[in-house]
Amino acid sequence: MDPYGALVLAGGQARRLGGVHKPGLLIAGVSLLDRVLAAVADAAPRLVVGPPQPAPADVLVVRENPPGGGPVAALAAGLNALVDVSQQPITWLALLAGDLPFLTPAVVSSLRAAAASTDGAVLVDGSGRDQYLAGVYRLSSLAGAVSEQGTPGGAPLRRVIGRLSLARVTAAPGGAPPWLDCDDADDVRIAETLARETSESKEADG
Repeated sequence: MDPYGALVLAGGQARRLGGVHKPGLLIAGVSLLDRVLAAVADAAPRLVVGPPQPAPADVLVVRENPPGGGPVAALAAGLNALVDVSQQPITWLALLAGDLPFLTPAVVSSLRAAAASTDGAVLVDGSGRDQYLAGVYRLSSLAGAVSEQGTPGGAPLRRVIGRLSLARVTAAPGGAPPWLDCDDADDVRIAETLARETSESKEADG
């Protein structure tokens, strides 16, 4: 498949978690952000949009404008920064939330394959809903949609990405759901339990 870049949105207020920096939360000893970045380890470049935070040396952290301006503002900031850091032209961009503990390289590969003949591909959750922040998009289509939106601050992501022609990918049954995000304390507890069960299962199989 063609080379691709990755953009992880790792800001937000996390009000349902008491305002903690959610991407820094540990699940089975590994931060949510590190788990997401591991799923796109082969992407170049890799960018994180959000407040200053620890990240691998090859990952650029940028801030949305205005700070806290929402996911479309974060996306716009990431796209602007992408132009400056890309060493070679890229056609595809993985756009991911920073709180997906069970996203895997295999799921990202499935999204990349499904996106090949359209504007992009998104993961569908267990309720059949499109997860726009678990997708791979044609960079030109995504940038065009953001440009058409105009002022990005406060704009809903669905309004921007929903206008694209998208393929839908359903995760294979079994295992921890790759679309699970950690919005509140219950989600974090569920993720911790699933991570522990997954680790125990691997140890038993090994």
